[in-house]
Amino acid sequence: MTALEFDGDGFLKDPQIWTEDIAINIAKEDGINELTTQHWSVINVIRGNYLEKGMAPMIRTICKETGLKLRDIYELFPLGPARGACRVAGLPKPDGCV
Repeated sequence: MTALEFDGDGFLKDPQIWTEDIAINIAKEDGINELTTQHWSVINVIRGNYLEKGMAPMIRTICKETGLKLRDIYELFPLGPARGACRVAGLPKPDGCV
């Protein structure tokens, strides 16, 4: 098994080694005890966009593809779509994420 390496902000250095188990562990570190179907729909949109385009999707794309409102995403991922959802999805730190 490959050792998990994270950058200084806690983002997975190598998105290719991401697994659902890694997502569950990162979520727990962020205070999310259980990943629901809604969590997974957000994660899958983010991962799919990253694998297809090499970057995290815009928040409006996540909302459109999941049918969730921005406030719903913040309820699911209290650290927000970039810091929280992208981290759980195993992406590198998105540009513009402080």
